[in-house]
Amino acid sequence: MSYDIVERYKQNPIITLIDIPFPCNTVFNAGATMYKDKYILLLRVETLSGRSVFVLAESHDGIHFSIQKKPVMFPSNEEPFKTYEKRGIEDPRITKIDDTYYIVYTAYSEHSPRLAIAKTKDFVKFERMGLISEPDNKDAALFPEKFNGYYVRLDRPVTSSRANMWISYSKDLIYWGNAKAVMTTRPGYWDGDRLGAGATPFRTTKGWLEIYHGVKSTASGNIYRLGCALFDLNDPSKLIGRSSRPILSPFEFYERVGDVPNVVFTCGVIVNYDKDEEGNIDYDRGVVNIYYGAADTSICLGWVRIEDLLRSVGRED
Repeated sequence: MSYDIVERYKQNPIITLIDIPFPCNTVFNAGATMYKDKYILLLRVETLSGRSVFVLAESHDGIHFSIQKKPVMFPSNEEPFKTYEKRGIEDPRITKIDDTYYIVYTAYSEHSPRLAIAKTKDFVKFERMGLISEPDNKDAALFPEKFNGYYVRLDRPVTSSRANMWISYSKDLIYWGNAKAVMTTRPGYWDGDRLGAGATPFRTTKGWLEIYHGVKSTASGNIYRLGCALFDLNDPSKLIGRSSRPILSPFEFYERVGDVPNVVFTCGVIVNYDKDEEGNIDYDRGVVNIYYGAADTSICLGWVRIEDLLRSVGRED
């Protein structure tokens, strides 16, 4: 029995490499959003060359997905992206602001990972906008609203033997500054060695909920788990609290055995808020679909209620 508050879909995994309509090594870590009443996943697929590409999947129920026959984004052949995407494009996170869907992803090369951003309005045409960090940086999640005229993102620059979560600000989504650390590792805990933003933060009346991953190093390798953090609604650099115990841990066989064992890792959630009798959104109630990579080998689905996430978050001293 697992003690996680996230309920797994009983027929997990929902997508494996045999579902991809071309030969590949593996599929994992998908960005997620809604578009025209469809569930959209932007899959990270590792090709036979070892480089990752992005492949689009669509669903009417959020469980059963049809997958396009060809990738929608490849590592670029045009500079300045070509140099920094030679080893692939990885781990997309999707954020809708106004009528545009922004995709923050990792550009990977011999120069180590750095962040890049692309945009689309229809999931047919994708336009790269820029490289938006120095190395070594990844795990970026863009907030779905501006704050005092600034775009805001969470990211994970590596600044020491441990890697923490930072926040930064931008007027144009390209040039970022005013960076500071907002959440640090907790030695001895399940997130004691590394942590990073997972999916796009989402609104509650109590604050912004962010589902993140934490890493603990063991004698036999790293264990990746998921937790939940709450940031102030008006000042997202202010951490209100985070879960003392994971909300999802590697437990099932498909999470413990694979290309990278003992990993659950999310890049995308879709929030289905409840509504009252008058049709108004209740931001503190509803169900969150968590799409997560399992052992870097498949994509799985879990559900958790917003109320349970809020209860899991303890206040920071």
